[in-house]
Amino acid sequence: MSEPSITTSGPRPAAGKMLRVFAVQLSPLLALLVVIVFFAVADARVNEEYASFLSVDTARMVAVNTIIVGTAALGMLMIIVSGGIDLSAGTALAFSATVLAFCLKQESGVVVALFAAVGTGCLTGLLNGALISLLRVVPFIITLGTMSVYLGFAKLIADETTIRPNLASIPDWLKTLVTSPPDQEWLAYPLLPNFAPGVWLFLALAGALAFVLRSTVFGRYVFAVGSNEQTARLCGINVTAMKIAVYTLAGLFVGIAGILQFARLSNGNPTSGRGLELSIIAAVVVGGASLSGGRGSVLGTMAGALLMVVINVGCTALGLRSAWQDVTLGTIIFVAAAFDQLRQRRLSG
Repeated sequence: MSEPSITTSGPRPAAGKMLRVFAVQLSPLLALLVVIVFFAVADARVNEEYASFLSVDTARMVAVNTIIVGTAALGMLMIIVSGGIDLSAGTALAFSATVLAFCLKQESGVVVALFAAVGTGCLTGLLNGALISLLRVVPFIITLGTMSVYLGFAKLIADETTIRPNLASIPDWLKTLVTSPPDQEWLAYPLLPNFAPGVWLFLALAGALAFVLRSTVFGRYVFAVGSNEQTARLCGINVTAMKIAVYTLAGLFVGIAGILQFARLSNGNPTSGRGLELSIIAAVVVGGASLSGGRGSVLGTMAGALLMVVINVGCTALGLRSAWQDVTLGTIIFVAAAFDQLRQRRLSG
């Protein structure tokens, strides 16, 4: 009997689908590039010789302004990929920063204060995950409630005011974590670009999360739960434990973002996180993640967070009112959601 022949005259259907997936993942980067080029040209025409959009100082400012929302968005990415949502991320972030400020004001020590801030973020995530999994209530409702709870706890700790620790209790490295421009001697300059240390921390966290999501069993389980929860259960995945783990790990990123928030403000303001959850979720959605779960990437989330900051900086450079910045950002979120629906139809076809 002769062996069956293998046809190579055309692309395989699986290969074509992989190409579409690859194009979808690169679309946030393409959108970011288009926006950068647009504002660069507009800035050159409007401001002429005073144009500064394409400059090292602007790049440093954009990077520094991205890392707080971007760090929290890394945690939100895991939640959304697993099919959930977290509306409490903003107030939990401020709660962590407030705990850090409280510990420093009480002279508990820097190490204790940092662990307390990160621990607070993890506890908020653990509570969210436990309530969602055990009560079997949709994440939107649970986190809408905990959003108010965490704000209330932060106000109780701060006695409904802003906690301002003694500046002498704040180490210099923490003060300069999100400064722009940074000290040129902090890291192998000029061998490495001279960005704030917080930028490098954000990149390290992004790299670690990308590895976890793409190269570990845990990461594959996260995508599996988000793609089809019932199928994941049938395959032997402990969905309850996975959801708790995902929300707790996301809380770790929220706690770190709280530390970055404190480094910027040098105080703990319980209300500083109000509305921040919208920017965090938007960064993930604009970055190509599906609100239906099962799809998203670290690179896309980073591009989404950068895109929002670039829009704000570009509008400021052109002298546009802040109202137009809100309109532009809202429009981009709407378009991203529309494209998400279109991508789902194409990828399922």
